[in-house]
Amino acid sequence: MESRRNDSYLDRYAARAQGMVPSEIRALFAVASRPEVVSLAGGMPYVSALPLDLVGDMAARLMSTRGADALQYMSAQGDPGLREQICEVMALEGIQASGDDIVVTVGSQQALDLVTRLFVDPGDVVLAEAPTYVGALGTFAAFQAEVVHVPLDAAGLVPEALRETLARLKTQGRTPKFLYTVPNFQNPAGVTLAVRRRAEILGICQTYDVLLVEDNAYGLLGFDSEPLRVLRADDAERVIYLGTFSKTIAPGLRVGWALAPPAIRAKLVLAAESAILSHSALTQLLVREYLATQPWREQIKNFQELYRERRDAMLDSLEALMPAGCTWNRPGGGFYVWLTLPEGLDSKAMAPRAIANRVAYVPGTGFFADGSGRDALRLSYCFPAPERIREGVRRLAATVEHEITMLGTFGTTGTQASTGVDRPGSDLT
Repeated sequence: MESRRNDSYLDRYAARAQGMVPSEIRALFAVASRPEVVSLAGGMPYVSALPLDLVGDMAARLMSTRGADALQYMSAQGDPGLREQICEVMALEGIQASGDDIVVTVGSQQALDLVTRLFVDPGDVVLAEAPTYVGALGTFAAFQAEVVHVPLDAAGLVPEALRETLARLKTQGRTPKFLYTVPNFQNPAGVTLAVRRRAEILGICQTYDVLLVEDNAYGLLGFDSEPLRVLRADDAERVIYLGTFSKTIAPGLRVGWALAPPAIRAKLVLAAESAILSHSALTQLLVREYLATQPWREQIKNFQELYRERRDAMLDSLEALMPAGCTWNRPGGGFYVWLTLPEGLDSKAMAPRAIANRVAYVPGTGFFADGSGRDALRLSYCFPAPERIREGVRRLAATVEHEITMLGTFGTTGTQASTGVDRPGSDLT
């Protein structure tokens, strides 16, 4: 608020800039990065698990053999060879596609930005899960969309709730521009859309003529099964699929992609050209070389085992240490556990006291457009070592215990909206 009062340019900004505010996660970075704080907040991949010496040698070879290409301008659609390799990656999840229909982007975040730019005018409705990815909410706010949430439960997006929401909007004469979903190991809730629901969700979108944007950053990082068949594999005309190498290689490369129907793909290329003119040829060729020369499938398996160990450390610690009244899910993959607090506690109000106790998390309010989620918080297990996770949960449990005591002593109350995500793990039957 102080920065807004001191901003002498406030009356010059475009209306869409008014919705640009720091996310809950970005606001935590300064304190969560302090060495004495155990950060269970940010979803940073553990890139040290990569064979960094081999990747360094690979990068040196690329520069010695194709340095001039790597440092030159590149098509806004992306390197053709990399686009074909992306098709091989997506085939693991049931997608049969052509490299011609792929647009390589600066991470999947830019892909989402470009899709929103193409479809959303100020005031348009975008459907999103409740809770949903904080980066998506930032993008939707920047383009002045009205976000209408659809609840999740332990088996992912609730079909009946989606049907009811679309019917209600139809009576209001409003058609959502698209439904945004993270179906696999969802960020932030950690749940996965049950297999039995997937065809139903696609059928509802077809009935109401709604596009579906499938953000699948974590799909290859499951712990207990082969990769699930994605929504795009069963509907090539209605689903825009977003993918990224940030979780399976490294986020610093900033290479993602969008797979879209041909007409939309052509518009995405034009939007990318207007935004950045040309992508980084260097990072795209690095990813292409990595996929061509490194055992990337084995590396994904290594990541799966590493994150499974850390998930188990978090779940075991929560079970052993958290006070009665706390509930949480058991994610089948990805990076996150969603924890619901005992009635009356407020995760946002508790966050400064947790930081004082040297542990950081993300309050649930960051994942709702309407400020809901005060009864919940997101815990990330991907980056800290297992012993640090256990210590972080110990500090968090002590903080929650203190809040419960204070609530009983002073009678402080708060009214929190239910998140709809409860403790059981995802139902994949």
